[in-house]
Amino acid sequence: MIKYIILAVLQGLTEFLPVSSSGHLALANSIFNFFKEPLFYIVTVHLGTTFALVVFFFRDILNALQSPDSLKKISIVTGISLLFGFLGRDFFKYFLSNRNLLIFAFLVNGLILILANRRIGLGKKDKASFKDCFVLGLAQVVGMLGGISRSGVTISALLFRGVKKEEAFRFSFLAAIPVIFLAFIFEWTIEGGDFLAVDFGYYIVGFVISFIVGYAALFCLNFLIKKSRLDIFGYYCLFLSLLNIVLR
Repeated sequence: MIKYIILAVLQGLTEFLPVSSSGHLALANSIFNFFKEPLFYIVTVHLGTTFALVVFFFRDILNALQSPDSLKKISIVTGISLLFGFLGRDFFKYFLSNRNLLIFAFLVNGLILILANRRIGLGKKDKASFKDCFVLGLAQVVGMLGGISRSGVTISALLFRGVKKEEAFRFSFLAAIPVIFLAFIFEWTIEGGDFLAVDFGYYIVGFVISFIVGYAALFCLNFLIKKSRLDIFGYYCLFLSLLNIVLR
């Protein structure tokens, strides 16, 4: 039970905090060979964090569904992400399996966050433009690389584009929801997994824990961005990268 709880907590924390959930899971697995659990359990904890995202941004989702302009912008981000994500899927899988690339990616992710933190408070745009959405879509593709945080690189991209910090946080996650849901559906239907490989109670525990921790992580990230402390995660990623270089 303990390892399933650890996996749920790790998923909840790293899915939304800008430190790369896929990178953490791949790195942990390459070091400890500890998280090779039935894929259906992995899908379950992903579902928990996805629900946390929907609950946290529920009002924003309702508002976006009633706004043709928002729907067009989100469609641009989603289309770019799906196109390049599909074309580069084999490379993304290879990236996750290469520990050296992961270590380098964590280093790059840390530098991006530290530099982006200097842009917090300087943005003047209340809304992302269509050009910003194109850049955001490309940033979301970069975030598919293990060790590069999707939330971190997309929020950073909007900050570099001069979008205000509150809107950068909100729209980054709002535009990611369709891709996250489609990725979940892909894992569920295509990748499959043995549902009976884990006791049913573990699925419930994993879902609940990942939901609670994921929601708390979103609240924490929103608070730290408002306080202009995105660099905390940047320094953490630098430390993680350097630690793994020393331990190799």
